[in-house]
Amino acid sequence: MSAIILLPVVILTIVKGGPLLFAMLLGVFTFIGTHEFYRMALPARNAESWLAASCSGLIIFLPLLGDNRLLLGALTALFLVFALLFLFRIRDISVAATEIAHASLAFIYIPLLLVHLVLLRQTAFGIQWLLLIMLIVMTNDSAAYYTGSAFGKRRLYEKVSPKKSIEGSLGGLAGSIGGTLVAKFSFFPQLTLTDALLTAVLIGILGQTGDLFESLLKRSFGVKDSGCIIPGHGGVLDRLDSIIFAAPATYYYAVYLFGRF
Repeated sequence: MSAIILLPVVILTIVKGGPLLFAMLLGVFTFIGTHEFYRMALPARNAESWLAASCSGLIIFLPLLGDNRLLLGALTALFLVFALLFLFRIRDISVAATEIAHASLAFIYIPLLLVHLVLLRQTAFGIQWLLLIMLIVMTNDSAAYYTGSAFGKRRLYEKVSPKKSIEGSLGGLAGSIGGTLVAKFSFFPQLTLTDALLTAVLIGILGQTGDLFESLLKRSFGVKDSGCIIPGHGGVLDRLDSIIFAAPATYYYAVYLFGRF
């Protein structure tokens, strides 16, 4: 039910909404995701959590102002502000460096990577690129699940994610290729076959890596899910983990490599 409700909202926002509406939706996801990260990593820092989530959500809107140098300035300012905040709001000096590292990671991991989706939306064929990311991630996840369930024997990375298998991972990449070919012959004919194969493998691998990275964080923090805001799916980070890693690579591919093969 959650997917049935959320997926059409996201797709309609991408296809029918402009860059501002898309940034608003992504800003909400970024706000919630940052708050979830703080709840896992820094549960005692409630005030800082709300401030960090608000700042992260606002970063998503900066590309709309037309000067991407603002992103660098904003992230620099945030680091300085939160460094001073943690400096003068010490709770336990023995873990102060760890707390600052977690706070810095929250900004790098969530808004810095996700803001590339807004940058991508503003490129030529931005709508198609966003739909392509979603399609690749969904076909990758589905194919990996069913392939792994049917044929999975060798563990992919047991220490981080005990249930994932090498067979499932390869099946997921095959699903990504299939999804990209569907995109090429339907809503994204501008993709060459080489573009389709490269983006399928690139986004597919990064999507799986993003999933593993979030699993690493959750195991390190001792939690099962990043949150419970989406019934049956966990938290926002649980749903965005693959896209978070794929977003920057897709943007730079679209800007520097698309159509050159």
